[in-house]
Amino acid sequence: MGKEVRDPGTTAIIVTYNGMPWLDRCLGSLLDASMAVDILVVDNGSTDGTVEAVRERYPQVELVCTEHNLGFGQANNIGLRKALESGAPHVLLLNQDAWLTPGSLELLVRTAEQHPQFGILSPMHLNGAGDRLDQQFSYYIEPNRCPGLYSDMVLGRSRPDPYPVTFVNAAAWLITRKCLRTVGGFNPNFFHYGEDVDYLQRLRYHGLQVGIVSGAWVHHDRGERQANPYFDDPALVRARELKLAFADPNKDRDLSAALVALRRKTWKYLFTLQRTEARLVMAERQALKDAVLPGLIADRERCKQPGETFL
Repeated sequence: MGKEVRDPGTTAIIVTYNGMPWLDRCLGSLLDASMAVDILVVDNGSTDGTVEAVRERYPQVELVCTEHNLGFGQANNIGLRKALESGAPHVLLLNQDAWLTPGSLELLVRTAEQHPQFGILSPMHLNGAGDRLDQQFSYYIEPNRCPGLYSDMVLGRSRPDPYPVTFVNAAAWLITRKCLRTVGGFNPNFFHYGEDVDYLQRLRYHGLQVGIVSGAWVHHDRGERQANPYFDDPALVRARELKLAFADPNKDRDLSAALVALRRKTWKYLFTLQRTEARLVMAERQALKDAVLPGLIADRERCKQPGETFL
């Protein structure tokens, strides 16, 4: 008799970089699931034994090692491409420092099948200890960003339907195959931070939604944020904001028009002897020229077409 062929199940992708402190909890939460799940680890150059531990302890996990650090988006794209090729109906992106509670993956998949208008679903995010909501997640689900969820939590109401949300980070995204076939993968113009914001902009352009499933939970053990130039350096923050604004297919911002407007504004300030204001506008214009390269605009136009863009 030939080997039994199993229907493709959900693929879980974990991008690792020195992830030893969380490896067992992260992978264990997936291996303990009651449903079929194919696990793929994409390692971005770990030096703490993560690769060796995956090989030795988890032979059932597929491991891909990159030649150098590709960043979050590009590394996940490797896994997303493999998941599509395997026929996976859903893909779970799970941070290396995150782990699902029992039954959460099953609930996410079941909810996705019942609500096809949602391209991405996320569980509720707890901190590592599980004694409170993740701080950033609390911000994502404020009433003006995620209507109804806070009220239902306070009043003890249970709702099986997903709560539409403006944004939730990619620490635990369940992505449908339809979404991947329509929106594609992560934009390589965003190497470090901003990838998830850009992806959700593109998702909305194609008429899909992102939602929170209140009965599913993930621990995200990121602790207190340390100093990070990607968040603390005003120039890097502004560059990322500009890239996101001009990459957004919902807005169609014109780079040439924006540069002309800033140049006119500079001359206006100079003629009125407002030199400080003129310098600020000149700096903004230079930042725009540096951040928004022609390839970004070209990729924005590519993203308007349904397809496996960037994969």
